[in-house]
Amino acid sequence: MGERRNTTRHKSLLRGCIYFNNRRASADCLIRDISETGARLIFSAAVAIPDVVDLYIPQKEQTLRSRVQWRHGDEIGVAFEAAPQMPEVAPGEPGDVVERIQKLETEVAALRRMLKRLQALVPASSADAA
Repeated sequence: MGERRNTTRHKSLLRGCIYFNNRRASADCLIRDISETGARLIFSAAVAIPDVVDLYIPQKEQTLRSRVQWRHGDEIGVAFEAAPQMPEVAPGEPGDVVERIQKLETEVAALRRMLKRLQALVPASSADAA
């Protein structure tokens, strides 16, 4: 069978930890091969994990969203999912993100004014009783 990977994996001995079930479960692993797009992970025993996990690499202080591509005994192969790219906005240039932040700041200011008005309406004695 020929090589199906688009990028070359490099041998490694990195310690790793996979997180799943909304980070409520984890399993330690050894990262034996790694590339920009995936890795081969080895566990101390066969482990049942879901198809999508977060791979944390302590030495690189990096967490990569990963999709399991294959399983064989105590080894799995994962492909890293691409992080969603945020559109670049030049400084001072109005963009979607900048507009949303400005709207949220305006809304927060309006909510603070409303809270002050409501606090002024509530007598101090009834606030202490609660």
